[in-house]
Amino acid sequence: MDRTTTIVEAIRSVGSDAVAIGLATPTDFDASPGQFVKFSLPAVSDHSRFYTVSSPAVRDTFEITVEIDPDGELGPHIADLAVGDEVAISGPFGSAYYEGEDRVVVLAGGPGVGPAIGIAERALDDDGEAALVYRDDEPIHADRLDALADRGAFVRLPETDGGVADAVREAITGDPDEQVFVYGFADFLDVATDAIETAGGDAEAAKVENFG
Repeated sequence: MDRTTTIVEAIRSVGSDAVAIGLATPTDFDASPGQFVKFSLPAVSDHSRFYTVSSPAVRDTFEITVEIDPDGELGPHIADLAVGDEVAISGPFGSAYYEGEDRVVVLAGGPGVGPAIGIAERALDDDGEAALVYRDDEPIHADRLDALADRGAFVRLPETDGGVADAVREAITGDPDEQVFVYGFADFLDVATDAIETAGGDAEAAKVENFG
């Protein structure tokens, strides 16, 4: 979808310097959890950023999760957003997204938790299975992580890189219907792919999105 404007329907804090922004779904916009959009605030800035869809569906509204950099070009403006404000998006983009797999194993570092929870929630909504391993010094979306665990998902928040490997070893079953996803910055991707291989998985078969 080409660049179009839409309206902020909801905004809430989900952790330290992080917000979940609910947006009205524009006509003809369709996306799967794990894809991302190009986001801008045309009224206040010419800059744009890419944010991944963090909701399990996009029917009437959809959500992006944003970690706010108070010194960034968009961060201060995003921090001031309110319900009813106008924003611009285009997309969706990306190939590392949920496609109805029966079992998902999602490894997330930092802001990668956004697509991770969206994929895990969607898999459970579709009567599938979900495992989520999330590494962050200051985890966000605690309420949704707890809700996933309550619904029967395997959820682990390791505090060290070594803990990631241990959690991945538990999460990966080797089931032929299992799909592994990895979201995060490059340093986490290295940790995650090593953990997949150590667990007996195939890192080359994982759907991976590098945040930079």
